[in-house]
Amino acid sequence: MTFTLPTFRLARLLRVAGLLLALQVLAPATSHAQTWMVSTDAYIKMGVMDKFGQLGSYTARFVVTNQTSGKEYILEKQVTKGQNGVDVIFPSEPSEPDYFKGPNGEAAKGTPGRYVWECQVGGKKVVGGRFTFPEVGNDVTVVDKR
Repeated sequence: MTFTLPTFRLARLLRVAGLLLALQVLAPATSHAQTWMVSTDAYIKMGVMDKFGQLGSYTARFVVTNQTSGKEYILEKQVTKGQNGVDVIFPSEPSEPDYFKGPNGEAAKGTPGRYVWECQVGGKKVVGGRFTFPEVGNDVTVVDKR
């Protein structure tokens, strides 16, 4: 003996089951504490410009020296005629095509401390300055939804 449901009852049963499934899927999940990621990096932007464009093309050689360790980091940028100047960021990411490198090719890091910098064109210092990298820290607060 086989048991059969009339077609309209089966269709109604399927609609109710679909509705219950949709309500379960759309119901809010149990709450969790928020999770945050944080990063803090200090950078210095420095630049040079041939104000009246008299040189045409030139190579700007930026030299940054950590005054505590005496370590130098160098980045050379080619400036094309009509561009007049260039800005650079220290420390630059080693994934960049041009980045500040130490004597062994290692990438510069933003170690807290005092630094001096200069830009040389044709082997002569044309501009320079100094800066201090601060200690940086991050605070993370866990927000609990109770």
